[in-house]
Order: sequence, then C-alpha cells, then structure tokens
Amino acid sequence: MALFDFLEKERTVAGAGFNRWLVPPAALAIHLCIGMAYGFSVFWLPLSKALGIKESLACAADSGLLERILSSSCDWQISMLGWMYTMFFVFLGLSAWLFGGWLEHAGPRKAGVVSALCWCGGLVISALGVYQHQIWLMWLGSGVIGGIGLGLGYISPVSTLIKWFPDRRGMATGMAIMGFGGGAVIGAPLADKLMKYFATASSVGVWQTFLAMAAIYFVFMMAGALAYRVPPAGWKPAGWTPPATNGNAMITSRHVHASKVWGIPQFWLVWWVLCLNVTAGIGILGMASPLLQEIFGGQLLHLPLSFNELDTAQKAQIAAIAAGFTGLLSLFNIGGRFFWASCSDYLGRKATYGIFFVLGVALYALVPSLANSGLLPLFVLFFCVILSMYGGGFATVPAYLADLFGTQMVGAIHGRLLTAWSAAGVFGPMLISYVREYQIDHGVPKAQAYDITMYVLAGLLVLGLICNLLVRPVADRHFMTDAELAAEKKLAHERDAAASNGAAVTSTGVTSPLAVAFGWLAVGIPLAIGIALTVQKASVLFK
Repeated sequence: MALFDFLEKERTVAGAGFNRWLVPPAALAIHLCIGMAYGFSVFWLPLSKALGIKESLACAADSGLLERILSSSCDWQISMLGWMYTMFFVFLGLSAWLFGGWLEHAGPRKAGVVSALCWCGGLVISALGVYQHQIWLMWLGSGVIGGIGLGLGYISPVSTLIKWFPDRRGMATGMAIMGFGGGAVIGAPLADKLMKYFATASSVGVWQTFLAMAAIYFVFMMAGALAYRVPPAGWKPAGWTPPATNGNAMITSRHVHASKVWGIPQFWLVWWVLCLNVTAGIGILGMASPLLQEIFGGQLLHLPLSFNELDTAQKAQIAAIAAGFTGLLSLFNIGGRFFWASCSDYLGRKATYGIFFVLGVALYALVPSLANSGLLPLFVLFFCVILSMYGGGFATVPAYLADLFGTQMVGAIHGRLLTAWSAAGVFGPMLISYVREYQIDHGVPKAQAYDITMYVLAGLLVLGLICNLLVRPVADRHFMTDAELAAEKKLAHERDAAASNGAAVTSTGVTSPLAVAFGWLAVGIPLAIGIALTVQKASVLFK
C-alpha cells in the first residue's frame, strides 16, 4: 500500500521551519464543511414537497410508519426529516468515542481523509435517497455514515492543535471549533442558492444540491486533511517556557491513557458539565424561531396582538424577524467559541465554566420576566449571551481535558466525552418541545408556555455548576507510568524531527508566509461572506 504512505502519521511530522499557524486553517477547512450539519434544516421544507413540488402529497391517513418510510408515492413529513438532526449528533458522539484511540495512533491526516470520504459520501448516498424517494437512504447516508464523518472530522485536529499551541490551548481549539459553529452560516445560504438554481418543474433541486455540495466539501476537506502536520516529540514554541508543574494544580504535565478515563470521577464530572451546558443551549437553538414568535407575537410588529390573533401575512412578517433572531444567535454561537475559549487561557477552564453556569442560571431565571414585560431588546441580548456560552462550552472543553488528563491522548478522551453531546442532542430538544406541548395542552397561553422551561433549564445549569465545583486534580494513580507512556508514544509513531529512521520528514524547509496567508484566506473569505449574509438577515430584527 505504498501508494497511501503519505497518509501515515510518521510522514506528517513537521520539520524545524514549519509555521504552526498553518494548522488552524487546515482544521477550519474541515470544520466549516461538517458544520453544515447545523444548517440541514434548510432542506426540510423543499424535501417535504419533493414529489408534490408546490404542495406536499400527503400519505394515506391509515399508513403505518414502515409504509411511510418505504413509500415512494407520498411526501415525507418534516418530523421524519428532523430525525436526521438527532442522528447527526448521536453518531458524531459514538464515532468520536469508538475511533478516538485509533485517531491518536493513525494521526489527523488519515482521520481527516476518512472524515471527508464519510461526510461527502454520505451526501452522495442522500442524493440517491432523494432521487429514489427513499428516506432510509438519507438516514443511512447523511445520518449514519455522515455522522461518523462528523465525529472523526470534529476531533481530528484537537490533539494536534493542543500540541502545537501549548501556550494557548483554549485559543487554538476555539479557532477550529468556531468553524463547526460557522459551517451553517456558509452552507445554508449556499444550499439555498443551489436548490433555486437546480429547481425545475419536476424537481425541488435537493438531490443535485447534495451532489454539488459533496464535491465542494470534498475538495476543501481533503485540502485541510493533507495540510495537517504534527509537531515532533518534545517540540515547544520558541521562547516559551512551560509553567512550573506546581504553578497550577489543575494543569498536569503527566498523561492519562484514554482507556482509563471511564473509571475516573473527574471525567464524569466534566461529562456532566458539558452535557448540562449543551442541553440548556441546544434546545433553545432548535426552538429559537417559534419561541420568539409565540412569546412576542404582534409586539414584533408593534401591534398589541398575540400570536394566534395575527393573520397569515403578519405571521409571515414575524417569521422573517424570527429568522433574523436565529441568525443572530448563530453569530454569537460562533463568536463565543473563540472568545470564551481564548479567555479560558487567562481565567482557567474551571473558572470559565463557573461563569457559564452562574451567568446562565441568572439569565434563564430572568427571561420569563423579560418576556412578560415585553422587553424585547433585553430578551434578545440575554439569549445572545446564553448562546455564546453554549458555543464557548464546546470550544473550552478540549483544553479542560488537556489540563486534567494531559495531552498525549486528549483527542481520544475528547472523543469519549462527546457522548455527552449525543445525550444532550436527544434530551435538550425533547425537553423544550415536550414541556411546551404539555403547557399548551393544559391551557397555558403560548406566550407563557416557555416560562417553566426556562426555570427547568436554570435548574439544569445549577447541577452543572455543582459538577464543575467538584472537579479536582486527577489522582496520581490514574496517570501512565514512564514505561506505559513510552509504549503509547511508540504506538502513536512519535519521534523527534531528526530521528527519521529512514522515513521522510515533511516540511523540512521554512513555511512560506504566502502559504499561511493563502490558507487563512481560503477559509476566512467564505466565513466572512457567511457572517455578512447572517448579519444582513439578523438586521431585520432591529427594523
């Protein structure tokens, strides 16, 4: 298999002149593509009319679930399509857990290539599913195979970035994971334009869009994967001195093996910290549009009317405003990933999560009062801050894990921790929707149907705060011995840059500043365009 030797980890060790600032755009190239998972809802409405084109062709009232799944003669319900969103994050967490150890040994380049094949291949299978009108092919393609690609792509740069930026762990992971939050602001407008371009009198243009996006994403993801480099063993930034081992008891200089973390209390405490933070945020993110419309109703149009009193045209107007609200939350989700993760380099990870929970409890507890008082600007501001902390939680946790468990297997440990995201991805949206439905079914007006939910979410954050406060340094018995660490380094194909042992060492020359600039422009321009379009959409909220 000499043809694929360039994928081996030992062939990706950087030489002395390599510029570490080329690694974050490589990670962003992958994360901006797989981050489209957040924007997949742009396909639901067109797919719900894939056969009827202008109107949905309803299945027979007595059709069973299996019949609806296999039918090629009636349109899918949006609720059936929405299962894709859950599958994404379930399989993301499961694949990150199952393949995290393999990634540490195989290296980020090989993991990035497999991620590209799974994510883009999943889109191709989904295109076939739309063409044949078989939703199970979509679930298999994007949900299962694509979800595996999500997991591998998501964790592929974590360990590498933390090793390249030991002086700024939070900022480094924040840059990459910011891309996952930003994937939808690029992908959703692109998908919308492509669907309009491919739409005909007999097609809504979705399967063609899937194929086009698979091709575009494959190019970007492969470029990112091939640009990955790992630092040689013992590398550190010029002029940087590692802090004294006793300088901060929460930052270890030793390493825990990924296979042992299931039995370590600190791992489970951080698992619950992430799960509870994500549960509170992901439910709101998924319900942001109806939440704003139902709580404020006619107030969004300066009319003293409830949501149910609005006519069709007025509801269309406030739907556009709510879309702007959702876009604004997306921007804070993106920005919070970089801002809070960077702040954690100075505040500490435990203190940063402490801020998330204390501030989050206060904001959620105050939201019902703001809603009942009609204070729209403060309501919007509070949710923007909440979503910034939701994104910040994702970006800060890899550095938190590196501090507690060391850097040797942080990618694999992070993969195991992402099962918390899988759990939250199921529990969060269910909690929001079922509490809302229960309230409405028992006669609570829609404008007040979210009040109890906000108090429940505040309660979840109190539990998260307690878990965070209980985190202590990991006991000595959990760390690898010198012999175990040496064996793990051998499995991970680690070596000094000079010890080539007959294998070629990549990047032996000085990295061109033009290459670094090109890398950042390649990911920065699409992200800037996506953010500009989102700001334009969000501006409707302030008119």
